[in-house]
Amino acid sequence: MAGDPLKLIALDREGLDVISAHAQNTCVKRVDMVWLPGQHRFVLAGMRYDWVGAKTGPAERVASVLRFDRVLRVSRLGFGDDKPERTLNLVAVTFQRTDPPAGLIVLAFADGALVRLDVECVEAELLDLGHRAPAESCPGHALTDPSAV
Repeated sequence: MAGDPLKLIALDREGLDVISAHAQNTCVKRVDMVWLPGQHRFVLAGMRYDWVGAKTGPAERVASVLRFDRVLRVSRLGFGDDKPERTLNLVAVTFQRTDPPAGLIVLAFADGALVRLDVECVEAELLDLGHRAPAESCPGHALTDPSAV
């Protein structure tokens, strides 16, 4: 049974830790990560593993958007020149203060790729869009046992 759509907002490191836990193992295509410098916004869309729903129902992924505002600069490491349709597995979202409240938000992927966001402060949102599908494997994470995702 599908759970209620998730909507989380983070304005500090602790809130971002909650978003990171829910976003762990989100399958993201490179082409679905967008930097909008005029809006100071970075957005990524993917299929989020529904950790809460899997406790009482089938293992599912839900279409989700993760948005960061007040972004001043974006840098990427480990992406190379490979195909933009390549799927990545988001494993963690972290925040490191540099000049409070400013800092660095790092999106870490299973293959070692990183996206670093230089931000004025933490302002993030994780929002489910509603579409659900049975959980399938994501790069860096085999699905031999759905409870292990």
